[in-house]
Amino acid sequence: MYHFEGERFVEGQKLITDCMTSVKTSIKREIIEAARQKLGDILHTLQDFYSHSNWIELGNRFPHSNLIRSDVSDIGPVADKDTPTCRSCVGKDCQNNILENIIRDKKLTSGYFGLGPLSSTKPKGKCSHGGSLDQTSRQEPTGGINKDSLESSHGNWHTAAAEVAVAATSQLLEDIRGAAGDTDFLRLMGISKNGSKVLCFVIDTTGSMSDDIAAVRETTSFIIDSKRGTPDEPSVYILVPFNDPDFGPLMQTTDPNIFKAQINALNANGGGDYPEMSLSGLQLALTGAPPSSEIFLFTDAPAKDLDLMGTVIALIERTKSVVTFFLTGSLGLRRRRGSDQGQGQVQHSRMAVSDSQLYRELAQSSGGQAIQVTKTELPKATSIIVESSSSSLVTILQAVRSPGRADNFSFTVDESVRNLTAYVTGSSLSFTLTSPSGVSQSSGEVNGSLATITTVGNFLTLGLDSQVGLWEIRVSSTVPYSLKVVGQSAIDFLFDFVEVSQGPHPAFAVLESRPQAGGNATLLVSVTGSESVSLTEVALVEASGSGEVNGTLESVGSGDFLVTMDRIPAGEFVVRLRGENRATTRALPDSFQRQSSTRLRASTVMVMAKAESDLEPGTPFSVLFTVTTNGTGGSFTIRATNDRGFPSSSPTDLTLVTGVSANGTVTLTAPANTVSGTDVTLTIEAESPGATDTNYAVLRLTVVSPVTDVSRPVCDMVSVTANCSDDCSLSVWELSANLTDGNGTGIEHVTLRQGNGTLNTTTVKGAGNWTVTLAAYSASCCSPEVELVAVDGAGNVGTCFRSIRVTVDTTVQPPVTNATTKNSITVTTAKVATAATAAAVSSSHPLSLSSYLCSIMLVSVTLVLSL
Repeated sequence: MYHFEGERFVEGQKLITDCMTSVKTSIKREIIEAARQKLGDILHTLQDFYSHSNWIELGNRFPHSNLIRSDVSDIGPVADKDTPTCRSCVGKDCQNNILENIIRDKKLTSGYFGLGPLSSTKPKGKCSHGGSLDQTSRQEPTGGINKDSLESSHGNWHTAAAEVAVAATSQLLEDIRGAAGDTDFLRLMGISKNGSKVLCFVIDTTGSMSDDIAAVRETTSFIIDSKRGTPDEPSVYILVPFNDPDFGPLMQTTDPNIFKAQINALNANGGGDYPEMSLSGLQLALTGAPPSSEIFLFTDAPAKDLDLMGTVIALIERTKSVVTFFLTGSLGLRRRRGSDQGQGQVQHSRMAVSDSQLYRELAQSSGGQAIQVTKTELPKATSIIVESSSSSLVTILQAVRSPGRADNFSFTVDESVRNLTAYVTGSSLSFTLTSPSGVSQSSGEVNGSLATITTVGNFLTLGLDSQVGLWEIRVSSTVPYSLKVVGQSAIDFLFDFVEVSQGPHPAFAVLESRPQAGGNATLLVSVTGSESVSLTEVALVEASGSGEVNGTLESVGSGDFLVTMDRIPAGEFVVRLRGENRATTRALPDSFQRQSSTRLRASTVMVMAKAESDLEPGTPFSVLFTVTTNGTGGSFTIRATNDRGFPSSSPTDLTLVTGVSANGTVTLTAPANTVSGTDVTLTIEAESPGATDTNYAVLRLTVVSPVTDVSRPVCDMVSVTANCSDDCSLSVWELSANLTDGNGTGIEHVTLRQGNGTLNTTTVKGAGNWTVTLAAYSASCCSPEVELVAVDGAGNVGTCFRSIRVTVDTTVQPPVTNATTKNSITVTTAKVATAATAAAVSSSHPLSLSSYLCSIMLVSVTLVLSL
């Protein structure tokens, strides 16, 4: 159904309309990441219809609008299961393999597909998908009908299919835009007036945390007040409180005043025993915040929920988010105060090393800091939050040495970098900094010629001058320490490990877990922020500093590169980029260096899982998963956790034989009172015998209540009055209309998609207890057209259009695409990192139509939005 293969049109349409409901519901609850992921699934399926069915061969050059309409079940005549649809291709020529009667009767069909002998059968006389992987294409009738690329069986229709798929994508996006409104639609597309910076706090609210909460309030107020209206103003604010035994809920808002009020409402009380639910709170933040977020966790207690450590590390790796811990009180080198003294002090004296080590390991995994300070020092330490909330922050170098040892680190600073800063976390260490000009400064010089050094607890901040060229820092320490060098620059990069997906169309799919150890690997790397840079090196650098693996680069256009590694480091590693920037004031190209913050690792264990639908409140939901190992077999521990605390059951272990997969099922139940649109992240971990290796699968699911209202709002035009003169600026025209939703959920809002006039609405009771929304619109005759968009409580969208240029039909129309007005603005996004929109991959690149249009690539699109 995901690819419309095997004539599964009814199932494919239901998948699209169900996903659209899920997207709209998630947007309504401001769960943008879940909506964006689901949108990517929809577009993949929708676009496959035009590549895998015979819609184009039937002569259609416009979208099949009923595919995105839940109120229309008829998608036209479909060839039944006993009707032959194809003949064998003549050699490699498949242009005329669809039977004439199928074309004449305008019957829909799509190719069957099978990867292996068990799935390689198809009904007699049916078409195949085609291609080297499709086993059914070798059976009579041979060949295929897909249009995934110019080289496909029906490649001569590839361009036409791509054009119609783009139009269908625009149609679907316009429907979602109508339901969401322009502001939330822009957020869905990864576009915000404030950029994409997120301010996310995870805060311990137990009795001894009043000082810490006061410091957070002060920092929050400073960030909000100083950055309001600037490019550095956060686009989203997230707060997750945790206590014991409670944690959450996650509070998210785009309104800084609401966020201030939420912070001010926090009270420090309770707590009971000493350890708290810190990892549960962090888990909720990692699943609720957008990828690549900066998350700040405040606590003075060890973690009680240590069983979640593997889950948290998995989420850090998948989201590439950076977590910085502020550890105060006894964790911050001073006894814990307040209501949690007593038993907690004794417990902490036994666990001091392990407590701080846990948080340090999590910080190091994400590329963050574990800052240990006293409560009175905390306000000074929070300066890192202000600095991290700056726009265009890039990582130039990240290194950890645990255990500590003397080491030399070098990094290249390019001309685009501003506000160069180094962070050093550790105690009893010394260092010497050397600039590109050869000037040196020791750690003992607080105000030297190269840097101003600020020390708070175990945390040092070095405000560096931004000299261009090769820097060096020599660190001497016998205890663990971390070093991070950041700056502000437009030039950065995105990356994912990818593999060739096995399916109807070979394409590069993002790995949703750790890459497989013992073999080669492929990365998709995208350089962002400049079209004048060239990539010269991508390397996997071992976190221990003992070595690196360089990759082979292949440009695929638009700043995207496929990087092939002949092996993966055995331990933890980071990704480092080097290149040259031609946009420089100097005679020679400017060398630049960037590095990922998150530490990654390979695994001999593979975990795969996929959910076929959404959860329904009160109904058990099953997720099948598969575990395989190319390492040593045995009894593998299985853990399945979710960030909402929903009741679940799963096997506690699976017995694996090397190279042979084992299956399991997680059953998850959302309580009956769960609000529709709630998202839940399910993490399935598999741990090898002796806990020497682990891997995971992370699934983002949405809870959606059954939808009974599938009808679109109806618009009845009541009157149009126009008295326009030759000088349109001196005259106006008026329109009135009644908008109703029948017995549905009721109209929630009415907006203008076209028109520069004034719209007023009033809701009244109509016949049969129905509500009627009265719309009154007036505009200058210089703005002769108007389109109203009505959205009901279920997210169904109805529109009505009127023009005083000519007489037109005023009945409800499907959402109109590419509508522009005088006060519209064109928003062009260069490299929007979403999984929801069309890919900027050339059609000459040997990827499928879906890869050409959608899903895993970065996008370069133009949206016309009325704001």
